[in-house]
Amino acid sequence: MDKLLLIDDEADVRYSFQRIFDSPELELATAASGEEALKLIPKFKPDLVLMDVRMGGISGLETLRRIRQFDTKLPVILMTAYGTTQTAIEAMKHGAYDYVLKPFDVPKLKALVAGALKASHDMRQVVSYKPLLESEDYEQGVVGRSESMQSVFKLIGQLAASDAIALITGESGTGKELVARAVYHHSKRSEKTFLAINCAAIPENLLESELFGHEKGAFTGATAQRIGKFEQCHGGTLFLDEIGDMTLPTQAKVLRVLQSGTFERVGGNQPVKVDVRVIAATNKPLDQAVARKEFREDLFYRLNVVRIQMPALRERRDDIPLLVNYFLKKHAKGAPKSISAAALETLRGYDWPGNVRELENAVQRALVVTKGEALLPSNLPLEIIQPTHTAANLPAGAVAADLPSLAQALFRLARGDKQLKVIPAVERELVIHAMLETKGNQVQAAKLLGITRATLRKRLEKFKIKLDLSVQ
Repeated sequence: MDKLLLIDDEADVRYSFQRIFDSPELELATAASGEEALKLIPKFKPDLVLMDVRMGGISGLETLRRIRQFDTKLPVILMTAYGTTQTAIEAMKHGAYDYVLKPFDVPKLKALVAGALKASHDMRQVVSYKPLLESEDYEQGVVGRSESMQSVFKLIGQLAASDAIALITGESGTGKELVARAVYHHSKRSEKTFLAINCAAIPENLLESELFGHEKGAFTGATAQRIGKFEQCHGGTLFLDEIGDMTLPTQAKVLRVLQSGTFERVGGNQPVKVDVRVIAATNKPLDQAVARKEFREDLFYRLNVVRIQMPALRERRDDIPLLVNYFLKKHAKGAPKSISAAALETLRGYDWPGNVRELENAVQRALVVTKGEALLPSNLPLEIIQPTHTAANLPAGAVAADLPSLAQALFRLARGDKQLKVIPAVERELVIHAMLETKGNQVQAAKLLGITRATLRKRLEKFKIKLDLSVQ
């Protein structure tokens, strides 16, 4: 459960936040002053602080300064009116995560809080790269015993001991961000800020501002100066995910930062100097992008100082049992679960186009629907049980014609797994997929299945499918 601390001397604001962030997944504590908050933080141990700039007693800036003295990784979001915006900007230069203007835009506020909580987790949850998982005193790990993963572990160790730029390459879902975080957690910058930004997820007209900030009036809507991720990460580590999707003009500014440690905010002409370690990642072959003039050659060579190539899961199938065991421990609720030999063999035989991320999701889904102590083949998604005979892999109109083959495949599984009942297994899987496809929206899921919402509820109860599926 995430912990959020609100510091504001106005009772109405504290009440509003209690309503806005009323969630079973979030614990909210409030303080009416900076003095009260400084006493509460060591006991409450928040993941994020939201704080007013102007308060009775010590100011928000002084409170921020004192927080930074004993916790450099605690993200702090400042709340300010237009008249104190410059004060909030100055606070960001001294370690605040971001600021939000009053009155609040609730959807934007929630999005900002979600991003800050992720940053908090990334900085606090140590990522281990112990290949044998001999210790369970960490929450996340880069897992594997294969020869290719041993090479990855060695490079992580070498990078952690240096300050070199790194480029992590590999298919989507292979764990590139996890490796970047492992490098950060074991580096000399581990007590400083770590921020991750997905270059493909931000519109190209906004990415430059997100990275470098902007001056007031730089473009329509730029009502105040904004501090970018490079400036926020001064002294720390910035992870640029999917850097291959970055536009050429933005690439030029990134190259300048890497070469000189300086940049200019959008709309500005004053150089800003920063000390930031950059780790980049991409699922695209950058050398081919360079040949097509889609990626700057000089930036490619600047990033390619140390490259970590993440192997696809199909190239290290011997690691699958170790990964499954790790995900079972990570995601099992209550009593620990195991996996049957038949189910494990099924997982080893699948090609995993989504790599480790897809395997983790498959284990999560299996844990949702399993009724026993061990995961069986019938608990796995249909595309894994029989990947060549699912609707996702068949051409349009071919599903009906191929039903006999699908039925035969399921019957073969049923002969090997006496607990598998074919029709209920298919029905349960369809319900799960419909809920995943609609992100838990029962009305939309019922429409997809061609049944009423009441019938869908009965199926959810029958198959003991939880409504808060945490599958991505």
